Amino acid sequence: MDYRKELDRLRQQIDRVDEQILKLLNERAKLAREVGEVKKKHNLPIYVPSREQKIFERLEKINKQLGEIFPTDFIKPVFREIISACRSTEESLKVAYLGPRATFTHHASIEHFGQAVEHIPVQTIKDVFEEIVKGKADYGVVPVENTIEGIVNYTLDLLVDYPLMITGEVILEISLHLMGINPNKNEIVRVYSHRHALAECRDWLMKNLPDAQLIEVESTAKAAEMAKDDYESAAVASEAAADIYGLHIIERKIDRHTHNYTRFLIIGKDIPPPSGNDKTTFVFSLKNEVGALYKTLEPLYKHGINMTKIESRPSKKEAWDYIFFTDIEGHISEEKVKKALNELQKKSPFFKILGSYPKAH
Repeated sequence: MDYRKELDRLRQQIDRVDEQILKLLNERAKLAREVGEVKKKHNLPIYVPSREQKIFERLEKINKQLGEIFPTDFIKPVFREIISACRSTEESLKVAYLGPRATFTHHASIEHFGQAVEHIPVQTIKDVFEEIVKGKADYGVVPVENTIEGIVNYTLDLLVDYPLMITGEVILEISLHLMGINPNKNEIVRVYSHRHALAECRDWLMKNLPDAQLIEVESTAKAAEMAKDDYESAAVASEAAADIYGLHIIERKIDRHTHNYTRFLIIGKDIPPPSGNDKTTFVFSLKNEVGALYKTLEPLYKHGINMTKIESRPSKKEAWDYIFFTDIEGHISEEKVKKALNELQKKSPFFKILGSYPKAH
């Protein structure tokens, strides 16, 4: 058979499948709209992260049973956008994030909520909290820790000061790429980026672009924006920046650290229902006595609760007085978690639940 006829036959089959997918997407959107009407009638939240987590897990399991012809790693990104688009037919969510556009925090916001929400860039982490408190945003996205740089202390302090909850988390690998409108790196004479990104990639740049001028700008996102109009330039930035500004990724992962991850928190006004794979974050202080930390944490051991993280911070009230940010496995609605934290609270001069939410998937 002539290969062109074979291609035509296969492409016609693909077209029919695409039409079926499109019909099913419209049917899903119609059902999502009906769900939204029921939620509004009963004053229920439009966005339920635990429900979305269960959808992803269920579909990934089914895909493996089908033989994984469609890669399972792409189930979540594909269905995240489908869910995001369908949710937009119920109500438009507003999400504030530490801007500008195309930063890693913007990438984390898209990773969690999808494209079909209103992503609102703001200038500071505090502004993210303020947008939610003032009702200008439904949720916010802020960085909280990095495997190289450590904890973002300002985020922790704001979680104590503001009446908001952690509703989710996103963990992103922080990779820096060389990108530009010209895919030929041999013609690059200028490289734009933030000074930290240039420092992180200096070894690769010195080896591969020794004659290029390195130009510092205020952010990796700004670097990508500048490179899109300059055929002789490139930027060091994130993959999200390449997508947003239409740049070719000339060379992937040119930074020196191979295991560089940042954890971002999703913040909102309410604790989401349990997903079955959750963590709870809380903060507490200690009495001034011998063995105070051991005594305070004893209820976790007593009730079989696994503590996954503890981080101390000055309380800002007295010299040498500290508060402890703690992550444990489980949801606050679970009986053993509830009992353990009630007992822990009685032992602590200061105690606050910061959130119960699905673990990063």
